[in-house]
Formats: sequence, C-alpha cells, structure tokens
Amino acid sequence: MKKLLSGLLVIAMAAGLFSGCGAGGDAQRPSSKNPVTITVWHYYNGAQKNAFDLLVKEFNETVGLEQGIIVEAISQGDVNSLESSVLDSVEKKAGAAPVPNIFAAYADNAYQVDQMGLLANLEDYLSEEELSEYIPSYIEEGRIGNDGGLKIFPTAKSTEIFMLNKTDWDKFAAENNVSLDDLSTIEGVVQTAQKYYEWTDDQTPETANDGKAFFGRDAMANYLLIGCRQMGVEIFSVKNGKVSFQADESALRRIWDNYYVPFINGWFTAAGKFRSDDAKVGNLIALVGSTASASYFPSEVTVGDADPYPIETLVLPAPVFEGGEPYAVQQGAGMVVTKSTPQQEYASVEFLKWFTEEDRNLVFASLAGYLPVKQAANDPKKLETASIEGVQTEYTDLIKQTLAVALETTGTQPLYTSKAFAGGADARKVLEYALQDKAAADKAAVDELVAQGMSRSEAVAQFDTDENFAAWFADFSQRLEATQKGE
Repeated sequence: MKKLLSGLLVIAMAAGLFSGCGAGGDAQRPSSKNPVTITVWHYYNGAQKNAFDLLVKEFNETVGLEQGIIVEAISQGDVNSLESSVLDSVEKKAGAAPVPNIFAAYADNAYQVDQMGLLANLEDYLSEEELSEYIPSYIEEGRIGNDGGLKIFPTAKSTEIFMLNKTDWDKFAAENNVSLDDLSTIEGVVQTAQKYYEWTDDQTPETANDGKAFFGRDAMANYLLIGCRQMGVEIFSVKNGKVSFQADESALRRIWDNYYVPFINGWFTAAGKFRSDDAKVGNLIALVGSTASASYFPSEVTVGDADPYPIETLVLPAPVFEGGEPYAVQQGAGMVVTKSTPQQEYASVEFLKWFTEEDRNLVFASLAGYLPVKQAANDPKKLETASIEGVQTEYTDLIKQTLAVALETTGTQPLYTSKAFAGGADARKVLEYALQDKAAADKAAVDELVAQGMSRSEAVAQFDTDENFAAWFADFSQRLEATQKGE
C-alpha cells in the first residue's frame, strides 16, 4: 500500500498536478534529468534525529529520486546553535556556511530573518485545500511579518505534560495524605512538594534539613507565559508586529509564590541541565516538560553511589492555576524556506508537504514524541499503528502515554503561543531566566545561612518578603522594556 501511495504521488506530480498559486510552472520544477539539492538545518537529537534521518532517506530513495529532489539534512546540535548558525549565514559572516534552503525555526527567529526579506511566502506553493488539512492554530502561528504571509511550515508540534516517577510516588503516597488529583493544579503541586520534602527529611532524623525536592520545570518562559494567560493576562500583547508588555503585578506575584517560594524552601529544584537529568539521580520525582522530551525521562534512577533501580513512569496533563482558564502550551519549531531559485523553493515545499503527509508525520510523531500537524492525523489509534516501509517504529509505553495525554490536552484545552515581534527572542530570554536565576541565587543564600546554623524557616523568611518580590518585579519589568530599546 505504501508503495502504491508513493507511486500515485509520483504520477500525480509528474502529471503537473502541482496545486500552488505562484511557482508551479514546469520550467520551475526540478526533474530527474535536472535535479536540485536542498539543504535542511535542524536541531533534532537522539530519537528525533534518527526519525528525521530515516524519513529523509526514504524521500531521497523514492519521490525525491523520481522528481530530481535531493535532501541533505544537517543537525546543528541544539536550538541555540541552530539560531546562531542561521544568523551567521544570513549575515554572511566569515567562515559561515551558505544559507540553507530550509531551516527549523521558532516564530521569533523566523521573524528576525523575515525582516531581512529572506523568507519565501509558502502560500505561493500551497492551495487553500492543502492548507485546510492542517490544524488551523498551527497555520496561524506561521503567519508572521508585516504582510501576514505564511512563512513557517508546521512540521511537528508539542505541548507540555507532567511526568512522574510513579515508583517513588507510590511509596510516598502510601504514607501521606496525597493523591494524583492533587497534581492537577499548580497550587496542589506546591502543597504536595512541601509534604514530600518534609517526608523525605523525616527519613533521616539524624540529619536535619536534608529533605528532597519533588518537582522541577524545563521551560520557565512557558510557565510565565501560560501561567499569566490562565489568569487572563498576556505578557506579550502583540499587534501588527509591535509588542506591549503586560507585566501584571498581581499575576506575577502568584507566579512567584508558586515557584520562587517553593524553590528557596527546597521543595522544587533545577540542578541539572534538564529536569530529566535531575530525575535520573533522584533529585526530584516529578517535572513539567515538553512531549518531545518525554523519551529522555529515565527508566531507572541512581542515587549517589547506590545501585540503580528501575522505575515506572506515569504521564499526566500539565497542572493549571486554580480557577484559571486551562490554556495549554502550543510549541515546537516549524520549517521555513529561504528565498532562492524557483526550482529550489518548489523542491523545498514539496519535501515539506511530503514529510507532513499523514503516514509519515504519524511515524515521526510516534518515534519522536511530537504531535502530528494535520487534523486527520491527530488520532491516538492511528499513532499506535503508524508504520512505513523501511522504518521501524518503536512505540514505547512511555511515548504512548505521552501522546495520549498530549492529544487529550490539545483536543480539550485552548492552546496558546505568543506572536512574533522584534526583540521577541530577547524578551523570551528574560522570562526564561529572570525568575529562575533569582530563585537559584536566593536558594544558595538560604543554604549558606542554614550551614551557618540558622533554621531553614528563619533563613527562608529573610527572602520570602513583599520587598524582595517588589525589587524583582521592578527589575523584571525594566529588563522586558529594555528589549525594545536596544539597551
């Protein structure tokens, strides 16, 4: 069946059934006699990179071979390295590689390159019927720039989930008045984290103040953006590419109270590069992270010099603020096509259309923990049975849990992502680091006071004050505004 579908696609394309509006002439298409090579830069690693490479290979050996389109995929390592490499190329810095035909990009980075006039409008190559197959909010996210043109092709999306080391949770829950229902709200997670810290502290009565953290977060910017949105506030209010910062003091105090306060108390932590790293060594047993990072959650835990022990994992919806609107994160980079020759632009879009066909996008999702981008593909049963000739899917129980929860989230909760604007990447960095850096610095100061003989409650009380929040809030607001002033 897969060969038949692939063959039909090739025949249709060869027959000239290209359905885009602006660049579909035969003279603008590559062919097996006049092939073109297109480069794709991405940031995938591990399972995601393996999945992407397999599908690129499948394309090159089938449709690409027939149509004269050769795809070369290159991982730049991580998102930050990719963004730096792209900017070096578009700015023609010494030693930089040529600008790729396609690169993975979040809206802020794509906006920056689009302002240089370097991105192709994908609507020149896509019909209304084709566009209607994709989830509308994913298409809308890709409309950036002053002209509102579609510049970001949705290829794979994700949302956030709550991941729990159920093995250690069960031990804790058996001796404490807690339940999984407590983990459905931000406030419930904080209360549970306090109980967990106190319970683990009690396990070693000979050593005071050695309780363990319960929880951590991977993306602090998401916490601030989505947390405030759940409280009716858009930190980044964007109209026509211009941003107005809504640093609401009341909403941000609630954000502070439910992260900074538990962090300096030792109930939350962020010791490793990622929270899955903390889970591997027993620094925490619960985290909120992206569906795409689910495969990194450990299957065993090693505490200190002790032997590793296996754990069972439970995936739950990300908690929301009590009484708030249940907005969930819509995230995940798409692919942008840079302006080049008509043949290369055409070939680039043809590859992206092929990559997001239901069968292949389902395979990528099932291998990598992403969400498919077409409406018809967002079906748990289809994800379970996703397969394609030459590609073996490893639909683990963890990925199955992850995508089931993610599909429930995206199907029942409103999704939110901020719109792109000039300086957006810098503004997001303020959200990512301002609260986390403050919490980490003050936690270290608390630990130092405790080491000097002060009780933890007394040490925490020196930092958990209205004045401390007010000072942080003023600095936070100033740093946001500075992203629009070139300061």
